[in-house]
Amino acid sequence: MNQGIKAQWSENVIVVDAEYIDRVAFNLIVNFERMLGRKIQQADMARWIDCVALDGGMKPENEAITSVVLIYEKSSEGFENFMPDSFQELDGKAFSDNLGEFVFSAVPVEELTTKDDLLVDIVQAVMEAKEVRRMMVIPNSEDGDCYGRLRQLLHRADDDKRITLFAMQPMPGGNFRQEILGYSLMQALGISASELDSN
Repeated sequence: MNQGIKAQWSENVIVVDAEYIDRVAFNLIVNFERMLGRKIQQADMARWIDCVALDGGMKPENEAITSVVLIYEKSSEGFENFMPDSFQELDGKAFSDNLGEFVFSAVPVEELTTKDDLLVDIVQAVMEAKEVRRMMVIPNSEDGDCYGRLRQLLHRADDDKRITLFAMQPMPGGNFRQEILGYSLMQALGISASELDSN
């Protein structure tokens, strides 16, 4: 297991392919700037995490602690379409709101593995951790076979764990819930449903 991954997990865990969500955010910005005829702000990381948590079934309960694991390529320094943008600055930071406390870990991919391998390893560790009740996973479901590997792995997940996978479109199902990634990103980018209705 990667040195940056702790053996103890919180009750809720969010595992994210950082470059993938950055790329999706960029595509949404380009498309919606053209559609709405206005500049779209960078995505607000805290707002996005809140939306993912709500989509994953979390409810306001101020005592909840959520681990947010951002997996990124060692050559990357940070996000281009999110604020805050630095992986190193996010690592170890936390914020609190009505959903509880969110604690960030930024984990670079080491040379002897790939990002997909690392993400699957982390998901397996979280899946097997007794203290985790809820996990939300945002893999790159468009390139490679990461989604398929996760789908196979999660067949062994305990039924009492609530696991949600996020993708940009409906994908083959499994022993987990699915949510559309674009909805949470649109919220974080400040794009409202009413704005879309008027176009």
